[in-house]
Amino acid sequence: MKSKISVLLSFLCLVLFMPVLVTANQNASSDENGPQKLQNPISVQYLKTQLRKDSPRLILTPAIEKELKAKIKTDPIVKNYYEAMKLNATEIQTKELLVRKLEGRRLLGTSREMLYRMTVLSMVYRIDKNPVILKRIDKELTAVCNFSDWNPSHYLDVAEMSMAVAIAVDWTGNALPKATIELAKTSLIAKGIKPSYNEKGNTGWINGTNNWNQVCNGGMIASSIVIAEKDPELAAKTISRSLNGMPNALKQYAPDGVYPEGATYWDYGTSFSVTTSSMLESAFGSDFGITTYPAFLKSADFRMLCVAPSGSYFNFADCGDKTGSSGDIVLAWFAKATGNPLYIDKVKFLIPPQSFGKLSRLAGPGLVWLSQFKAGNQTNLPLVWKGDGENPIVIFRGEKENPSNYYFGGKGGKAALSHGNMDAGSFVFELNNVRWVLDPGVQDYNALEQAGFDLWGMCQNCQRWSLITKGNLGHSTLSVDDARFNVTASAPLANFKSGSFPEATFDMTAIYKGYLKSANRKFLKDSDHSITIEDQVVLTDSTKFLTWAIMTTSDVISTEQGATLQQDGKQLNLKILSPGRVKVSIIMMDPPPLKFDRKIDNLKRVEIRIPTYLFPEGKGVIKVRLSSPE
Repeated sequence: MKSKISVLLSFLCLVLFMPVLVTANQNASSDENGPQKLQNPISVQYLKTQLRKDSPRLILTPAIEKELKAKIKTDPIVKNYYEAMKLNATEIQTKELLVRKLEGRRLLGTSREMLYRMTVLSMVYRIDKNPVILKRIDKELTAVCNFSDWNPSHYLDVAEMSMAVAIAVDWTGNALPKATIELAKTSLIAKGIKPSYNEKGNTGWINGTNNWNQVCNGGMIASSIVIAEKDPELAAKTISRSLNGMPNALKQYAPDGVYPEGATYWDYGTSFSVTTSSMLESAFGSDFGITTYPAFLKSADFRMLCVAPSGSYFNFADCGDKTGSSGDIVLAWFAKATGNPLYIDKVKFLIPPQSFGKLSRLAGPGLVWLSQFKAGNQTNLPLVWKGDGENPIVIFRGEKENPSNYYFGGKGGKAALSHGNMDAGSFVFELNNVRWVLDPGVQDYNALEQAGFDLWGMCQNCQRWSLITKGNLGHSTLSVDDARFNVTASAPLANFKSGSFPEATFDMTAIYKGYLKSANRKFLKDSDHSITIEDQVVLTDSTKFLTWAIMTTSDVISTEQGATLQQDGKQLNLKILSPGRVKVSIIMMDPPPLKFDRKIDNLKRVEIRIPTYLFPEGKGVIKVRLSSPE
């Protein structure tokens, strides 16, 4: 009996204390009043005892460099990418040195070019020790460090320039003239770090929730590691501040890895987070919890799932239209971190070196990540996927062996997000490598700003929402009385079913506040060549009409039951299942309605106008099926 009691007590103790042990072993701690924190042991004393003493220590270390050099000789992907990098280094040397020339309010193009030049040239110098390349690095550094400033009014410019200078100084070691090293470190302090402590503003990124947080904190950490011996107090204070601030952006990936700003902004923000992770790991032996931050590693699947078989993105938010033709080095970091070969596209990484064209501005770190990859178990992307969060999405894909190359992406969310649009309820749809239903995507910021257009105001009546790329009338969704969506309201994912015939329902009620009592939009994949969109609505006494719409560049012919879309010799049928007695209208959007709008060749808005008298009981169902001939 005594023995049984003793065993029972031991079991109870284990159960009671297990959560404490698990929490203690986590890489990051939780805070009830904010996002999960990163570890933050940084102090002057910590820098003195834990920071690697010699360069390289940003992404590279002597051991990592040794492995990299070996892989360049033995690994076909690493060797091929390095050959492309050498071609880029040759091309860079034919260019003029950079000058401080703003484009509108930004120096960002110059900063990004400098980061590209430094990661490429410094890596090639690191491997080949060519004195001609070292001399060019010296000239490039001298030029930008003699700029009057790095444009702190737009801090992304400072951050990318700071990372460029920091990597160049670190990777060239003591090979540069002492005067250049001193100039670079002084500039990192005066033009990189110290402006981030100004009292005039422009520092909201420190604790911001978008890509600015990731890019700017990454640039400050890189700078701080390089100047740590010169000004340890400033370095410690800045790294510590960044470790405290970064979780505000990292929490946006939760719970499933969706990046609220879209797939191409995932590339931007995430590229700097993984670079920061690598820098901290190489400099301190720990990234203090970035890699293991909730849903961060999951986000690689989000990024891959957002690419349709045609190569076009599910381009919600301010996302670009199409992926590049060469391998993705940000995904290479995720391959390195997980061992999953899924994230390395061998075909794209093994194209001829000259076909790569201009490499990523983080090509240098990318080469390192490729060399660190050790293959483990490969997973497959799901055919049906939901990503919840502030900007929830669902994706339905077809089987690999299915020749129709089925792809559907639908979303909820809200407009009042960084780079957000009034696109709740919108979707993209592909069959047979044709993008039948599209999102109008993103357009050039600077051109709009220079024309005096208020692109960044996010109020209900702000000018931003008048653009077809931003407002609900330019997206494939349901609008009421031609009114704008409620800018601060959200459409959550209310229901989701996987399986052979998946479906997802977004609760759109709050989006139509004042115009509808309730609204739910359901997407159903009812076959391998169709999607059905069903809107259930309850009207208010003042509701006048509803407009169901899709955006397309296909040729459209009205029919008795709806419409036929034709493109590239292929066909899609649009069938109105309910209500009856309504027809399709075709509105040309090329040329676009506003001079500020993005011009998309052959763009049309295919809409169904539904007067409320068709719903005499004050509620109704709008049901439309899109399908290709079987």
